[in-house]
Amino acid sequence: MMRSALWLPLFDDLAVPQVVARLAADAEAAGWDGCFVWDQLLWRAPVRGVADPWITLAAIATATERLRIGPMVTPLPRRRPTKVARETVTLDRLSRGRLTLGVGLGGDRFAGELSKTGEELDDRRRGQMLDESLDILNAAWTGRPVHHEGEHYVVDGIEFWPRPAQQPRIPIWAAGFPGNARPMRRAARLDGFFPANLEHPDQLAEVVATITDLRTDRTAAYDFAVGLPYDVDPLPYAARGATWWLPEIPPGAPLETVRGILRDGPAMAGAA
Repeated sequence: MMRSALWLPLFDDLAVPQVVARLAADAEAAGWDGCFVWDQLLWRAPVRGVADPWITLAAIATATERLRIGPMVTPLPRRRPTKVARETVTLDRLSRGRLTLGVGLGGDRFAGELSKTGEELDDRRRGQMLDESLDILNAAWTGRPVHHEGEHYVVDGIEFWPRPAQQPRIPIWAAGFPGNARPMRRAARLDGFFPANLEHPDQLAEVVATITDLRTDRTAAYDFAVGLPYDVDPLPYAARGATWWLPEIPPGAPLETVRGILRDGPAMAGAA
């Protein structure tokens, strides 16, 4: 059965953690399964207000009891993996094991947040940084001292204690374009795939088949999350393997638009 999550761009009306926490609590009461948030440093005009995802997620965690939560997605190449290790463990324990970590390369297209802050612009190098960061996170979550000396990061014997509430690790979903082989190979090693820019359900079926073939352990649980315009029927995607539906909310959308989506309810609520 496909689960449903609010997917909130933390801009303008949604740049207030108390407002988003209240939305998440209302979503939980209405039968939604998750609440994920964007991770952006800035956005293009007319958006002005922007909230921090990790502080907002902490507010959501304390306002809810059941919802799965997380950044969807955080661009790991512009974050220090040791800081993310501390943030993820703290948030997972605060939420009592409800964190899903969405990761991706990030990009400069919509707001110039990489070029305006001097971050790496080369996609290949950001991919290397992402993979190296994932290695560090997986090592950190074991609770054992981390010894890592890579091309981009060094961690010299740091023990990241306590461990996350979820074991053996916090679930990780990787974002990527369906036609690109490297993101799909990366996702096959993780716990879920969040394909960008899906155009039709059959495209998802191809993604599911490809990643299933790439996975080494096909018995373990695996998620395929789809972000779709909120007026697109998600049920054909569920029939082709989607396990999560995230209705797309335009950046800077007014609060009433979000409340309307929330009131319409989860995708499977009326599918009987």
